[in-house]
Amino acid sequence: VMSIESAPTRYAWLSIAAALATITLKTGAYWLSGSVGLLSDALESIVNLIAAVMALMMLRLAALPPDEDHAYGHSKAEYFASGVEGALIMMAALSSVYIAIERIIHPQELRQVDIGLAVSLVAAVINLVVARILRRAGQQYRSVTLDADASHLMTDVWTSLGVILGVGAVWLSGWATFDSIVALLVSANIVWMGFKLMHTSALGLLDTAFSHEERVIIEGTLEPFRQQGIEFHALRTRQAGARRFMAVHVLVPGKWSVQYGHDKLEEIEHAVRMALPGTSVFTHLEPIEDPLSMDDVEIDRVQRE
Repeated sequence: VMSIESAPTRYAWLSIAAALATITLKTGAYWLSGSVGLLSDALESIVNLIAAVMALMMLRLAALPPDEDHAYGHSKAEYFASGVEGALIMMAALSSVYIAIERIIHPQELRQVDIGLAVSLVAAVINLVVARILRRAGQQYRSVTLDADASHLMTDVWTSLGVILGVGAVWLSGWATFDSIVALLVSANIVWMGFKLMHTSALGLLDTAFSHEERVIIEGTLEPFRQQGIEFHALRTRQAGARRFMAVHVLVPGKWSVQYGHDKLEEIEHAVRMALPGTSVFTHLEPIEDPLSMDDVEIDRVQRE
């Protein structure tokens, strides 16, 4: 069982530090240049900070062990972090749209663009490095929260590069309105990222099944047992953050003893856990000769007279 200060939470602290650094740099770039594109980029970094703090809180909650009221653990808390992050991204995008439209109506000349662009580029590099670190950590610990944070930071990197190119074009062409157009495009990208994060969060809260690749692994793991005359049905899977849950009915010869059947279930559960670490496996033993065993495949059992 992970402690409150688990490895994923330490990566969340790294995300918070990166957000603070980039907020400072991008805000400075905006004040130096007056670019609304750079301002929209800075607003997204503020969202990064709020999201990173939220991620830290949810990762701590997800690391708590199961208790009397949460027998399956608290791992679904990670989906709240990604959902809130998506909502915050949407808010930042709307703010950027408002500012960009206002600047189109009342254009302003940019100033000290070279310094502003250099500062913004440094912030983009920081986000790129941290995003790659979080991506690896998210894959290692199967953390939805860290993976979402990495995706958000990578979007921030591409956004920053887009803004830098846009502001640079204004600097070279002298057409100030181009800066506002870039800000609108940046906002559209932010909205798309927010939608994807909220979609991922919703799927997790709706008990989405394992991926196709993971289901193939399960089928491959069960195949040796099928060759022993064991059959399976009512296979159900769901994911909750870093945890996986699988339930399956195991049909064996009715002449087997309870002890022998139990031992086989232990072998099956162990094999699945070895193939897919972090999976809780629940098995239900049934006699293969009984026709009722073959009918018992629905989640809601049919009431029989």
